[in-house]
Amino acid sequence: MATLEECRTALDQLSRNMAKADGDVAAAAALDRSLSCRITDLDTTFVGRLAGGAITGVVAVPGVPADKAQIRLTMTGDDLVAMVGGELSFAKAWGSGRVKVQASLRDVLRLRSLL
Repeated sequence: MATLEECRTALDQLSRNMAKADGDVAAAAALDRSLSCRITDLDTTFVGRLAGGAITGVVAVPGVPADKAQIRLTMTGDDLVAMVGGELSFAKAWGSGRVKVQASLRDVLRLRSLL
């Protein structure tokens, strides 16, 4: 099971990957949306903002935050680490229910290229 620190590191790596992206990935990273990533096995949610091609202001909060982000991801820590590490495709994880996404359809389609 991935630790809280490993999940934080994976989110930091995702942000770095987005910052140096080009093409479709850069376009997807250009969204300006509130973002949350709930890690079910750690009962923790990382909240922040996807803006300017990076994830900023990330903080970990216990449980489910009262304020709902515009883009909400739910998964296990291991799945987050595997997706960012390239070992698990977002489409496969989403299709199998391992990753849940609550966002507008347009945002979901853009997210596919980020993860």
